[in-house]
Amino acid sequence: MSTSPESTAAAAHPAPERIAQHRRYLMCRPEHFTVSYTINPWMEPQNPTDTATALAQWQTLYDTYVALGHDVELIDPVPGLPDMVYTANGGFVIDGTALGVRFRVEERRGEERPFMDWFARHGLEVVEPVEIQEGEGDFLLVGDVILAGTGFRSVGDSHREVAEVFGREVVSLRLIDPRFYHLDTAISVLDPVEGPGGVEKANIAYLPTAFDDESRRILAERYPDAILVSDADGAVFGLNSASDGRNVFVSPRATGFQAQLRERGYNPVLVDLSELLLGGGGIKCCTLELRGKS
Repeated sequence: MSTSPESTAAAAHPAPERIAQHRRYLMCRPEHFTVSYTINPWMEPQNPTDTATALAQWQTLYDTYVALGHDVELIDPVPGLPDMVYTANGGFVIDGTALGVRFRVEERRGEERPFMDWFARHGLEVVEPVEIQEGEGDFLLVGDVILAGTGFRSVGDSHREVAEVFGREVVSLRLIDPRFYHLDTAISVLDPVEGPGGVEKANIAYLPTAFDDESRRILAERYPDAILVSDADGAVFGLNSASDGRNVFVSPRATGFQAQLRERGYNPVLVDLSELLLGGGGIKCCTLELRGKS
């Protein structure tokens, strides 16, 4: 029986023990979910959506987070804003500061104020953005570094703005495949912070074909031990996942990625959000991390 190179490496170097870390998330019930317009390649208004199915799948994700000890806050859905369920696009929060968003597309601009108002009511320091960017969809915190996407939604100048707001190094990456229009569809942050017990810092997984040559070079140089995910797993939004450092909440259809995670010592937790994928979003899109002051 043949074995994969990763399997051989895993046998030679046992995976470290992964430690789950408490997270606090913001979610929004998809009570008004539908696909009535097209702003990404996944959205086809001629194909009917089932709001009840979307609600049931979303509830499973919510319940899974809570069952594993994470806190989940809720923002009220607003009629006429079907994409509010994708809370990751509503802002970017580090150390109790929330940078609001300015959507590129007209259809989502009505979400900007409800999210900033929610942040303010819940004690976060809110910074109103100047540049066009779409929150944690295109900004990912990896250790002390912010990976920032551009190419389809967030503009390059937003990378300078996020660096100024949070005082952190920002690494720009360019997306080239319109199916992966946000950074969180092509990169999964597996270890959001360094864990105790010698767990290495800043593990990521990513889809190489979603990026231009220079971005691939940067990722390979900075994250030589990253998990490289197949096109097949990327195409089912396998990388649009959330992680607490041990449990990785991932699409059940991303079977190859699940095997890669297990070989590295992670625990894949399978949650089907196939109905919400009809709107171009998955697990991570429905999950905005609320990082308080450290």
